[in-house]
Amino acid sequence: MTTTTDTASRTGLRLTAGEAEETAALALDVSRRFTAADDAALLQELPLLASGLPPRVQRFLRAFSLDQLNGFCTIAGHTVDEDRIGPTPVHWKDDTRPHGEFPEEILLLLYAALLGEPFGWATQQDGHLVNDVFPIKEYEHQLLGTGSKKALTLHTEDAFHPYRADYIILASLRNPGRVPVIVAEADFTELDRDDVAILFEERFTIIPDSSHLPRNNTVRSEADRLHFESIEKIINERRPVSVLFGSRTAPLLRFDASHMAAVEGDEEAARAFAAAHDLLSRNLHPVGLEAGEFAFLNNHRVVHGRSSFVARYDGFDRWLKRINVTHDLRRSRSLRRTTGSRLIG
Repeated sequence: MTTTTDTASRTGLRLTAGEAEETAALALDVSRRFTAADDAALLQELPLLASGLPPRVQRFLRAFSLDQLNGFCTIAGHTVDEDRIGPTPVHWKDDTRPHGEFPEEILLLLYAALLGEPFGWATQQDGHLVNDVFPIKEYEHQLLGTGSKKALTLHTEDAFHPYRADYIILASLRNPGRVPVIVAEADFTELDRDDVAILFEERFTIIPDSSHLPRNNTVRSEADRLHFESIEKIINERRPVSVLFGSRTAPLLRFDASHMAAVEGDEEAARAFAAAHDLLSRNLHPVGLEAGEFAFLNNHRVVHGRSSFVARYDGFDRWLKRINVTHDLRRSRSLRRTTGSRLIG
């Protein structure tokens, strides 16, 4: 049992021992009643089940969802049963589901239900609703969450897509080296007024990262092929978008240091983009998630990345779970196969 103290701030809450026990019991109970993270009956019941979470946790995430806290926060102190979850997998394709860590996936879904509706991508990790984030040897030099030796540059999650997540939740199952998630949140009104005006204009292009490409997934059917065709269309069209949007005094953000750039030949936009990158780089917050710590990121207010690290591939490497959350699932209905489907593609 993890020893905890009753503390909370604008960026973090630590469960008491009683809350940790209560939360673990709820996740275990729900995991025994359903078969998988994408079980239709489970997704239907999520809001009701989430009401069983500790009230202090519910109030904390309610404040976060109403922008009363920072653009990111953490909840620490969850217990992780090392024997039950087993070793860090070699690849997310290797095992049938559900895994031993299914209760942790359940808890991710319960937290997601407090913020909105969980969803996934048909073009990412073969359409798993809950994604794994751990080092995979064949990707260690690639700019992916499953990489290791190459640092992940600052980015909005799935910034290329109009239906990208409103929130990202990360659950740390194991992180022996305390490899941090790097979060950046900045006040863009600090920039030159002309640069801010340019960042609000559609003068930038963006493409998906390679996790959404066929070579990093399994294409089993014609329907799968069509999903990846839609991603290829986005890559080929490169329709201009803005970096900032929403309120001029408290702008929201779409940014990717490696997959986004000014329209070719637009020197003013290139200058403004560099200024935005520099501002974000001056406002970095390393979040070294301990085992049993969950991070919540507002995907319109903060960008995130990860420092490089050396993976051991010995069954004890860093292992996170990730879920996307949207305020409005209906917006993406045209890109989901059925009303009940949670996969966009």
